[in-house]
Amino acid sequence: MTARRGVIALQLSLLVLVAVNLRPAVVAVGPLLPEISDEYDLSGTAAGALTTLPLLFFGSYGLAAAFMRRSPRSETLLVSSMALLVGALLLRLVDAPAALYAGSLAAGIAISIGNIAMPAVIKRDHPSSIALVTSIYTVAITASAALAAAVVIPVDQALGGGWRVPLALLAVPAAIAGLAWLPRLARTRDVPGARPAVGDGTRPPAATVWRSTLAWHVTFFMGVQSLLAYVVVGWLATILQDRGMTAETAGYAFALTNLMQAVGSLSMPLLARHMRDQRPLAVITVVLAFVGFAGIAWAPLGSAWLWGTVLGLGQGVGFAMALALIGLRAHDTRVAVQLSGMAQGCGYVVAALGPLAVGALHDATHGWNAPMILVLAITAALVVPGLAAGRNRTIQGPAAERSPALHGVQGDNRSSP
Repeated sequence: MTARRGVIALQLSLLVLVAVNLRPAVVAVGPLLPEISDEYDLSGTAAGALTTLPLLFFGSYGLAAAFMRRSPRSETLLVSSMALLVGALLLRLVDAPAALYAGSLAAGIAISIGNIAMPAVIKRDHPSSIALVTSIYTVAITASAALAAAVVIPVDQALGGGWRVPLALLAVPAAIAGLAWLPRLARTRDVPGARPAVGDGTRPPAATVWRSTLAWHVTFFMGVQSLLAYVVVGWLATILQDRGMTAETAGYAFALTNLMQAVGSLSMPLLARHMRDQRPLAVITVVLAFVGFAGIAWAPLGSAWLWGTVLGLGQGVGFAMALALIGLRAHDTRVAVQLSGMAQGCGYVVAALGPLAVGALHDATHGWNAPMILVLAITAALVVPGLAAGRNRTIQGPAAERSPALHGVQGDNRSSP
């Protein structure tokens, strides 16, 4: 039992090492956006593209993986993801706008590889604890995003050298994560199941997944909640600065929102213990996010900390739910690989439209009222795919079987349409 716990602890540690690198490369740009915009004289739309460009490619590998006959081993994907991320972060050191945008694009591709590989790894290595392990994974993502948002301005001010220095330092943890996965890559080269098969003698999982109504519900929930999250990433600090906060204080408020996302993610499996399915979680996500966005936009500035807390809690629950749904709604690892590619591949394309649309609408109206009304409308609409995806069903799941117990979250294995 002790040896088994050691193996589990090692597996979780490796997951966390990758997870802490899957957002800071994008999140850290938000507080620095005014400084970057001033240096390169960027418009609101062009500045928004710095956060939008990587998001457009967050799902790039997922779209390709969904149609691969055989997927590379998850360990191969994760090592490659970290290596590419290091290169992308260092590329942004070059003093040219083209390098900044190219580095952002490459970072998005690198993160997309990690995004897609992780849910399949969790499904494969922790099939009876998907909700709990997904929660740990999402806490690592959101906590690292919060830390990056909190320290990027102080590091910039303390070290000097401009905005490139704090962004370049993010290459260090990415390199450590890539090196940490190398031994496991060597050990799993010949392990059965390390490379998920695609065919099962009937229909290919890709065809099954892409024709599934349930898969599209999961995809739209992933996409819309991600869109709202990346509006926060791209514009929350700028909105607060425009309302009168200093850049450093706005960075701390942004960090608080990200930190509360970690709390919300951690609370997801605890809340799920008392629910028959995940539909109540969708409602909780929408209500908290709606109230939080409204408070950030129009409540007195001094209360922004409260509304940032509410917003972060809602988005944390939603993010953990979206990732858990990939494992919960997939009957096996093969389907999880395809559903992960579809949900995140298409979902992050949808998500990327958020910061760009908000920036363009802000440029057109010279204010934040119209953009925030649009954000609230999108938030309310999230309840539709959330309620549909939250029902207990699985894709390509025999009716005679039951999905594994997931710390209070179970599926009834009814196949989707």
